[in-house]
Amino acid sequence: MKKKDTTLELSDDFILQKIYYIRNQKVMLDKDLAELYHVSTGNLNKAVSRNLKRFPDDFMFQLNAAEFKNLMFQNGISSWGGTRKLPYAFTENGMAMLSGVLNSDWAIEVNIRIMRIFTHLRQALIDNIELRLAFENIKKKTENNTKNIELVFQYLDELLEKTENPKPRKEIGYKLPSKKQL
Repeated sequence: MKKKDTTLELSDDFILQKIYYIRNQKVMLDKDLAELYHVSTGNLNKAVSRNLKRFPDDFMFQLNAAEFKNLMFQNGISSWGGTRKLPYAFTENGMAMLSGVLNSDWAIEVNIRIMRIFTHLRQALIDNIELRLAFENIKKKTENNTKNIELVFQYLDELLEKTENPKPRKEIGYKLPSKKQL
């Protein structure tokens, strides 16, 4: 019997589309993770509930009604496929913990891909911050240069003013006596 090929045909873009920003953190929903892991959402959540100690609040949380409604609005979906419960959101740490709960070769491979994507996102953010800081440094230098250039032009204007309208100079040196004084 031929071994099943477990190489992933999932693109990074496909996985990136499954990452949401909720409660100021990047998360993936149980439904999307179940799809990626090739298990049902119910089975994924059962595996998590059997290992609940592994998933503290900073690893996994359940969306509230407002967050869920906002998520549906953002995605342009009128209904979420008959969802009876509000979905669970897994943070990066929660997804790493899922690799210990779901032990299939496929799940491990998918999890590695997801972790690499999160690492790339974090690196992109760091690169973006570094670029922004470099830009701010350049901006400060150009602002100083602009001020210096304005000062140079101000001095040039004053110099031109002095050359165009010179003040009468008091003559110095020996003066010949006027005819009246003689």
